[in-house]
Amino acid sequence: MSSPERPHRPVVPPLATPATAAPPVKVSRAGRNLPAAIGSGVVLGVAIVGSLVLWKPAFMLIVVAAVIIAVWELGHAFATGDIRITREPVMAGGVVMVLAAYFFGAPALVTATAVTALVSMLWRLRGGVAGYVMDATASVFTLVYVPFLGGFVALLLAEDRGQLAIVTFILVTIASDIGGYVVGVMIGKHPMAPVISPKKSWEGFAGSAFSCVVVGWLTVDYLLDGDWWVGVLLGLTAVVMATLGDLCESVMKRDLGIKDMSQIIPGHGGLMDRLDSLLATAAPTWLLLHYLVFS
Repeated sequence: MSSPERPHRPVVPPLATPATAAPPVKVSRAGRNLPAAIGSGVVLGVAIVGSLVLWKPAFMLIVVAAVIIAVWELGHAFATGDIRITREPVMAGGVVMVLAAYFFGAPALVTATAVTALVSMLWRLRGGVAGYVMDATASVFTLVYVPFLGGFVALLLAEDRGQLAIVTFILVTIASDIGGYVVGVMIGKHPMAPVISPKKSWEGFAGSAFSCVVVGWLTVDYLLDGDWWVGVLLGLTAVVMATLGDLCESVMKRDLGIKDMSQIIPGHGGLMDRLDSLLATAAPTWLLLHYLVFS
């Protein structure tokens, strides 16, 4: 049965004069509202630094909130493609996963992930047969993409110098974004993946690599008292993983036909639009720092 027609609403052109019309928002060459993006970044930075300085476990509240919001965003994005993830068990299990990683370590993270994946698949049985494989697969994908990778952030925090490890992890990853953005806007001419992300260039990637290596060397050497070559290795690893993480999310958005995961962060889009690089970098960062610096 067809849906009832919506009542016709005449379109009335806005009455605006040059004196009263709102000025257009200034957008950078990369397509961002820079004042809003900078303001949002400062607020997030203050919240992160404040939690790390005042009380180490307080940062886990930020991780838990990020997991819940990111799962909600992915669920909303998948729904545009008629894919329904099991949000309740993925959200609840995701919170358990990151907390288990922080308090009990990597084995607990793996166990909690396996249990949550099974519960998510069983939960989807209530929706019947049609679309089960697609929905269950998307649910497990979301589980691995957000809380499982986010669990490595919790593992970093759980280290003896966890606050400094988190600062190192964030600074190295942000260096990739900032270095690539600045160099790409200034001299970017050769597209890296024009079909996936037209604004990414090889020049921007070179800027990301340089920034990551420098920041990795400085943070590992001076913050963590590790060997300089570990910082260089961390920077090279971070630039590759951060770039791949960003490209993977770009493919997802293009496949689903959306521009941003949401508009929850002014000037940035969705939280996942900022977490894509961090999530991809978290696991190798923990691996390198755990075995080459903290052991």
